[in-house]
Amino acid sequence: MNTMYVIRGKLQEFYAEKSMIVNKLLQFVLALVTFTVISHNVGYMKAAATPVVSLALAIVCTCLPLIMTVVMATVLILVHMYSVSLGILAVTAVLFLVMYIFYLRLTPKMALLVLLTPLACALKIPCVIPIAAGLVATPISLIAAFCGTIVYYMMEYVKAIAGSTEGSGSKALLSQTSTYVKQVFLNKDMWVMIFAFTVCFFLVYALHRMAVDHAWKIAIIAGAVANVIVIAVGSVALGLKVSYPSLILGSVLAVLAGLVLEFFFFSVDYARSENLQFEDDEYFYYVKAIPKVSVTTPEKTVKRINERQETEIIDTEEVRRMAKGTSEKKAQPAKKKSVRVSKANPGNKRPPKKGPVAKKHDMKEVDKMLLTQSLRRDLEGKE
Repeated sequence: MNTMYVIRGKLQEFYAEKSMIVNKLLQFVLALVTFTVISHNVGYMKAAATPVVSLALAIVCTCLPLIMTVVMATVLILVHMYSVSLGILAVTAVLFLVMYIFYLRLTPKMALLVLLTPLACALKIPCVIPIAAGLVATPISLIAAFCGTIVYYMMEYVKAIAGSTEGSGSKALLSQTSTYVKQVFLNKDMWVMIFAFTVCFFLVYALHRMAVDHAWKIAIIAGAVANVIVIAVGSVALGLKVSYPSLILGSVLAVLAGLVLEFFFFSVDYARSENLQFEDDEYFYYVKAIPKVSVTTPEKTVKRINERQETEIIDTEEVRRMAKGTSEKKAQPAKKKSVRVSKANPGNKRPPKKGPVAKKHDMKEVDKMLLTQSLRRDLEGKE
């Protein structure tokens, strides 16, 4: 487990250094996937549904704030709705206008949630949105999730009726418009999903803030189970068709996504938790302190055991002469040194001898001395 925490620390350090590049790269991927999904589901205008257009729009949106990706996706949907019917285009435009009024008034910084909600519904993992939002966001973020859910079901209905919207004239246009309005606002699947989102979100939001051990894990699992139960009960009560294998699989993937969020945002060590008590003139305070998990990144140290040294060629004749000179000096008798008596030293006492001064030798000099002594012993033995 420590290895995972070390990897998390390295990822956090990398993001801290390259945050701008990483954010722009993720924004480009999100924009490209969004425009591709729109063109694949409601791409009725062939000129605007090509991969080249999606790529060009993604590049342009990468250089702009994230809210512009939402605006560009709205414009792209309206362009495709124009190819289906003018009545559908008018109703869609009004719906977008109402959603933008609520969105810009209440959740102007939730553009990411607006984009991710239709994508999660298209990938059959809608439960990821309320669990993730309940862990890291506030209840006001539900408005952005509701807007994204309405957009998804609106595109699903247009995709289903696109082939049967033929006919011109005021009566056909009025009939298409009224049918579209009824299907958008009376879609039982959509309202069941919205209700499941609400229950799941508030359950996760309430549980993960409780002062109990493993609160985040309990909240994630409880939210996923509640989402399955609400959708299952709603489908049985209203007679809706629900794919239970995909529902359960999506809930399992949502649990895994929630555990990943916990790993990055709420890694604590419950074994070292402490219950503290304080008081002042008016209140008593009971605090539960849980330390965060922090693992220092190990630093690599290189230890050199055997360092390669350069080989030096020594002249043997020179060593032999040096050895003879040393032996001759040892044979000569040592000269007696006269000691001068001074007033400061009346007893003709010798001054105290100073100890030998330690010499600092380089490693290369020590190697040379050892090699010289070895050669000297070899030469004296031969003689």
